[in-house]
Amino acid sequence: MKFTTIALAALTALATTAHAAPAMMSAEWTAQACDAWNKDATLTGGLAGKWIGNDKDRGYKIIHLYRTDCGESTMTEMKIMNKDGKAMCVYGGAVQNAQMDHDVDYTMHATTERWDEMGAGEYGPMKAMFFQRLKFSGPKMEAMGVMGPFEAFLRLPGKIAGDKACPAK
Repeated sequence: MKFTTIALAALTALATTAHAAPAMMSAEWTAQACDAWNKDATLTGGLAGKWIGNDKDRGYKIIHLYRTDCGESTMTEMKIMNKDGKAMCVYGGAVQNAQMDHDVDYTMHATTERWDEMGAGEYGPMKAMFFQRLKFSGPKMEAMGVMGPFEAFLRLPGKIAGDKACPAK
């Protein structure tokens, strides 16, 4: 009987570990955010055309993101490309493009608390930027022109499970 109890406890612990959410904004979490992006018509359609076309003829835009309280060294990357007239995420994970061109690319960071608030829809990008809850580098006028899709992007932390521990550096 004791062996059965111990075995059940071990299996429960193993099952819990196997299904634990990745750290929010880790490379694994960002890969899931990339998948979620591609399933969101507001992002794929709303950022098609002019937004995705502003890429300095590179064929892609880069978004770097991280949690301020975890540090810049935990930054991850999303790569967005025009595919069949849609703004599609083709990569989400560890930074591959360290050199950013903020005429076309974006770097965004906020504290874990603020990402959670934006992810829950407590406020959108206008309030986040106005009150500097979201720190942002990139083409600000371009971002102002796509507030709807930008808000959908800020909701991703509320759609993708993420552990609050900082990602491994």
